[in-house]
Amino acid sequence: MMLPRRGLIAASLGLATPALAQEAFPSRPVNVIVPWGPGGPTDAFARVISQRLSTDLGQPFVVDNRVGANGTIGMALAARARPDGYTIVITPNSTYAVAPHLYQLPYNNDRDFVGIGLLVSMPIFMLVNRNSPATTLAEYVALARRPNSRLTYANASVGATSHLATEMLLQSAGIEVLEVNYRGGGPAVQAVVAGEAGMVFMPAAAVMGFIRSGDLRALGVASATRSPLAPDVPTFREQGFPDVEIVEHVAMLAPAGTPPAILERLNAASRAALRAPEMQPRLDALAVTAETRLIAEWPAYAAAESSRWGAVVRARNIRIQ
Repeated sequence: MMLPRRGLIAASLGLATPALAQEAFPSRPVNVIVPWGPGGPTDAFARVISQRLSTDLGQPFVVDNRVGANGTIGMALAARARPDGYTIVITPNSTYAVAPHLYQLPYNNDRDFVGIGLLVSMPIFMLVNRNSPATTLAEYVALARRPNSRLTYANASVGATSHLATEMLLQSAGIEVLEVNYRGGGPAVQAVVAGEAGMVFMPAAAVMGFIRSGDLRALGVASATRSPLAPDVPTFREQGFPDVEIVEHVAMLAPAGTPPAILERLNAASRAALRAPEMQPRLDALAVTAETRLIAEWPAYAAAESSRWGAVVRARNIRIQ
């Protein structure tokens, strides 16, 4: 049966309208804000996943480093971005779960951001110089408990997960160690390698080379189980300190108001990328483990992380100087 000309036009418009209204995402480059410096563990991973997303989704995912104040400068920039999916953030839990307890922020995590999902986790090691008299955690704690102990630790950034791991050990063991501040993870690690500072906690990605070369000695790993990266290094729980358990998570977030369909596409693409067999060697090289979760899991996870680290910040009276 022939439709009237007006009916044909209406039918054709009906078919065309959804295509016009729902532009395929992404149709142009995506800005990936990484609120940490180039060359660090978060930046290195962000570049790997961004490269894969660029290939899989057909548009460039361009890393944009916006450094400062434990990641909050980059987060503030992202909070003001248009919520259209073309600005996202890749950052560790020290930024989205710890920093709000340390800074007066121009944004609100719960109000201004939505979690696309966790991406990877990084085990955190406690390390000392190769010439340290402490060859075990028990020996280190005994040294710290001596009268007039002059042990020091290198702090890469106040409020970073590596800093909180250190504070958790000091609280759990009932010891105090002098803090020496450095500008970032690289200088902090190099200070311990050179013997300028005695100890450091650091994510695996930044220290595996030094562990393998013997320049740093790992006394413990702050995860629930031993890391396959260094299976001979015992957990803190094994050594009598079950309270010292912390993992650096890296997540993807977007400005609040980003359309749910775009969030789901980014979540699905990220999970697919991290599950791809050819990605595993690259993740292994970065010393990270895929931690893919659904968007629906984000609110409960984020609330638990914030509550946990807020309690540590208060208990240890951590302040930004």
